[in-house]
Amino acid sequence: MLLIETLLITIGLSMDSLAVSMAGGAVLHTCRLCHICRIAIVMALFQGGMTLIGYLFGTGFDKYIHAFDHWVAFGLLCYLGGRMLYEDLKEKEDAKSFNPLSNKTLIGMAFATSIDALAIGISFAVLHTPILLQAAIIAAGTFVFSAAGVYFGNHFGKRTKLKLNIFGGIILIAIGAKILIEHLFF
Repeated sequence: MLLIETLLITIGLSMDSLAVSMAGGAVLHTCRLCHICRIAIVMALFQGGMTLIGYLFGTGFDKYIHAFDHWVAFGLLCYLGGRMLYEDLKEKEDAKSFNPLSNKTLIGMAFATSIDALAIGISFAVLHTPILLQAAIIAAGTFVFSAAGVYFGNHFGKRTKLKLNIFGGIILIAIGAKILIEHLFF
């Protein structure tokens, strides 16, 4: 898998974390560097860690699904992208109903946004890609997007209503289609 594809997957995966971080930043009364780093580090660790777990889980099934692995990757990416689109288009709960700095809330947010990374890790396993570099890129990208999200959410999020999950969902679906087309026709 090319670096550009990994970067696009990172952007797609990070949109959930970005959106949640923006919501978290919007409800923080004071936004300090330690708050930004705490949220961003937890989000990044979960995204990178779940990618690795998915990869390890997926390698156990490799010999059974090699003949149709491109369909698995396509299905997972389309499902995840579609879910991101669906969740972003439905009604949102009031963002002020949670404290993004409490351990329980922060871990819950990080876990919920990283389930997609678990499925991506499985996709990486069936495509035989080098996982450590990709997991590191995903974690680093998530850190950057989450940190920016907290900052942006705190400073500007109360005034704007951006639909970032739509962008991430479209990216994941496009990458799934590219994988399928490459395996079927090239």
